[in-house]
Amino acid sequence: MKTIKMMITTAVVAVLFSGCGGTANILSTPIENIDSSPLKVSELTENEKHNWGHLDLAKDTIPGMSVDKAYNELIKNKKGNTVIVAVIDSGIDIDHEDLNDVIWTNKGEIPNNGKDDDNNGYIDDVHGWNFLGDGYNEQLEYIRILAKGDASNPDYAKAEALYNKEYQKYLGLKTNYEQVLQQINTADETLIKHLGKKDYTKAEVNAIKTEDADLNKAVQIAKYMYNNGMESLADAKKELNEGLESFNDRLNYNLNKTFNGRVTGDDADNMNNKFYGNGNVKPVKKSESHGTHVAGIIAAERNNGKGANGVANNVKIMSIRTVPNGDEYDKDVALAIRYAVDNGAKVINGSFGKSFSPHSDWVREAIKYASDKDVVFVHAAGNDSNNVDVEANFPDDNVNFQEISNTYIRVGALEPKYGSNLVAGFSNYGKQNVDVFAPGAKVYSTTPENEYDTKGGTSMAAPAVAGVAALIRSYYPKLTAAQVKQIIMDSGLPIKTKVVVGGDTNNVKPFTDLSKSGKIVNAYNALIMAAKASM
Repeated sequence: MKTIKMMITTAVVAVLFSGCGGTANILSTPIENIDSSPLKVSELTENEKHNWGHLDLAKDTIPGMSVDKAYNELIKNKKGNTVIVAVIDSGIDIDHEDLNDVIWTNKGEIPNNGKDDDNNGYIDDVHGWNFLGDGYNEQLEYIRILAKGDASNPDYAKAEALYNKEYQKYLGLKTNYEQVLQQINTADETLIKHLGKKDYTKAEVNAIKTEDADLNKAVQIAKYMYNNGMESLADAKKELNEGLESFNDRLNYNLNKTFNGRVTGDDADNMNNKFYGNGNVKPVKKSESHGTHVAGIIAAERNNGKGANGVANNVKIMSIRTVPNGDEYDKDVALAIRYAVDNGAKVINGSFGKSFSPHSDWVREAIKYASDKDVVFVHAAGNDSNNVDVEANFPDDNVNFQEISNTYIRVGALEPKYGSNLVAGFSNYGKQNVDVFAPGAKVYSTTPENEYDTKGGTSMAAPAVAGVAALIRSYYPKLTAAQVKQIIMDSGLPIKTKVVVGGDTNNVKPFTDLSKSGKIVNAYNALIMAAKASM
């Protein structure tokens, strides 16, 4: 397809004066031109797919955060301060080739001596802390509510209704995937036999002319998969097997009322029972990749010729393993936030969330603690296509819309395409309870064992914003966390058009109705505004 080309009037590059000078008050795309930006109708190149969140709407017609432009034009020759960013997530592969030089080290701790050298209560917390111990699989929070059997719990009836619905849903999905996988396996075997090789191509399949019913069926199945974005039947089998693994985990662990994955020996309902877990912040298995992916979005080493570029340089990642394969515990999250704050983090990323939170007050108190200690807390909005002004998603920073923190930022997710499909179909939204949107769908980043992969979710949008917050705190360290939040919200690109919400083409709303700012985050503009605010 042809790419629509249109000239866009762009503002002159800002000149950051030294000494007592001023800063030009500009945007990378003038406000009046944003909604006349051309739509990119051609397929993204491989480089664009791997870097789209760093590209510029005006230059590339892709709704990235203008990160590359910020480096090239604003901070290329500037020296910033090191900023500690805590990643509260699953384990992080701290030995990854693209992360190993950006991992935080606790200088007050002597590794592996079995002592709490810095007297912070955590023994051998050299690169962070692991609140899960050797655990990995866990129940969802509403299953824990049911497992306790307390029908007087105000959430019990809601939890029971949701369980009955979700269990049948995932049982059905598992059955469907197994049936489809069997058909694809049979088709693949038939095509291998006919073509005499395993690595056959699309062209070879499309060239097959036959009256044999079984072979014709195999060809039709392969074509169907090709038309749905699969490069080969091997890719289709890989996706289906990954889906089946996810459904089995959901049925065997997340939705299993008799399963107990807590191995740390503490009482999850007693906040006074602390200092459980251990200092091993790495994933317990290769498939535990979420935290590594998030860390790479923030801080993968830039321009080292490997894999991916993080948003922020001058960053040290503090790994706090808190999020299992299931729902995180409120106690773990509250203690993780406090650990991050007490050990020097200036930005915290929380790419997790759930719809039930028995001890939400503990987490809110920790978020308030971070705010009082001048720490930015960036949180993913969630992936349920819900309006979180109506459907709760935890953790949050408010009670009845009264905010308890002025440094908490909740982030929705964007697709790599400008226009009516700008908002990712899975992304939660909310005029009151979501602050901004940022690149979150189809994001390329680090995964365990020196590998890289593309993942999507508001989990990927939050660290993009955490990276921008880290950039501001690095180059303009005099700004408070509250100022950093406000700059991120005020400096984004305001989108005036209507967009499809929740992936439902019958649900079209003005983009300005989906978040408090009505804007998509822009690193270039944020740094310009930060420079002005810090003078």
